[in-house]
This record gives sequence, structure tokens and C-alpha cells, in this order.
Amino acid sequence: MQRTIYNTPVVKQICKGIAIIGLKVAGWKLEGEPPKEKKYVLVAVPHTSNWDFPITLSLAFVFGFEIYWMGKHTLFKGPMGPIMKWMGGIPIQRSKTNNIVKQTIDAFNARDSLVVTVPPEGTRSKVTKWKTGFYYIATGAHVPIGMGYLDYARKIGGFGPTFYPTGDIDADIAEMQKFYADISGKYTHQ
Repeated sequence: MQRTIYNTPVVKQICKGIAIIGLKVAGWKLEGEPPKEKKYVLVAVPHTSNWDFPITLSLAFVFGFEIYWMGKHTLFKGPMGPIMKWMGGIPIQRSKTNNIVKQTIDAFNARDSLVVTVPPEGTRSKVTKWKTGFYYIATGAHVPIGMGYLDYARKIGGFGPTFYPTGDIDADIAEMQKFYADISGKYTHQ
């Protein structure tokens, strides 16, 4: 297994303590519970700010699970590359067709436990339609979808209900989007 910040013994405990204190000082509260399954795709909605990243990492420490996330390959260049991977990062080169969905499904099939977070908007800018890669990963790997969120208006982060895809992508995404209708990102104007 890859060494990450979540499974580095002393660092894990220090980071959990910092996360608890940091969230409390910033006024954030937790709500809901992560899916009970050991493997799931975690959707992160809405994704409007760079602050989503450290808050989400803090939530993962407090809730007690390892989270892997996809980021632009440029985040992994230079001396930050190994650090980003240690923090659970998976570099993605969006300009190339390299079957990220299949690679992620294969990763799920090769492990006993795995949580991969994917922002369905695919960007921090406002979008009207979600990208569907997260859905195809979940259905291809036969795993549920954890509906994670950061509601900046209420300063609450956590989990909604675990979603089990039916195979009807349009109906399923519409149902998930209903859950997120009243959740506000940091920047709602984007």
C-alpha cells in the first residue's frame, strides 16, 4: 500500500489533532457519517474554492478515513509532487485521453478498501452539467457513492445519504443533484 499522510503513524495523530482544532477555531461543524462500505466514490459538491481541499482533508482526519483525490498533473510538478502524492493525490492529465475511469476501476478492484474523491463539476467554476466519470467509476467498480459536501453558508461539512447507482445515469444524477440544491459553496457567483 502507498504510504500517505493518513497511514504515517505519528503524523496521522498530529494531523487529526490539528484538524479538530482548526475546524473548531474556524467555526466548522460535522454532520452525517461516511458510508459503511470500505470502498466508495466520494463526490465533493460544490467545489468552488481552493479552501475546499484543506477543509476536506481535515474532515477525512476527523471522520477517520483515507481519502485519495484527483488533481491537475501540474500540481504534482517539482518538489511538491511527492508531497501531493503523500497527501493522497492522483495526478490527472485532462488534455490527454488516458482512460482515467478504467484505471480507477482497476484500482478499486485491486484493493480491499479505497475512497476516491471526485468533484463532479470538474472545476471550481460554475457549471450547469456534472461530468459523469465519477458515476462510471462507481458503476464499473460496483461501489456506492458517498455524497460529501461543504456548506459554507452554514459552515457544516459532512455526508448526506450513501447513494447506490441504479444504472440510469440521468435519473441518478438528477436525484443526487436534488440533495445538493440547498448547499452553498464558498463562491456562489462563479
